[in-house]
Amino acid sequence: MSRVNQRKQEQSDGHWNLMRFRSDTYDAYQAMEKIAFDEGALTSKTKELMAVGISVQAGCEAAIQKHIERAARLGASFEEAVEAIEVGIAMGGGTAITAAHIAFHTLDQHYTREILAL
Repeated sequence: MSRVNQRKQEQSDGHWNLMRFRSDTYDAYQAMEKIAFDEGALTSKTKELMAVGISVQAGCEAAIQKHIERAARLGASFEEAVEAIEVGIAMGGGTAITAAHIAFHTLDQHYTREILAL
């Protein structure tokens, strides 16, 4: 199992357990996240791309994967995802470079056709 798929499985298992154990805090977080990423003055796709850059800057592998996947589902192009990662690198410096490695590995999982066309 790839590291990306392993991380997805761990996240899914953790989500399921938090739902099963009826965590009010987790429920509130989920509601807040839904509101934050809903369409508004910014599109949901734009918000997900912002989250990609922020996740790279923060060095959060799980968030990188989640937001790249969501951005891809919302129609973000490979080029848009790459630029979001680059903004995260610019904002995070050396720490973000390590996270960017994870981001580019995740891109490879979701934009295979685009990468092969390069």
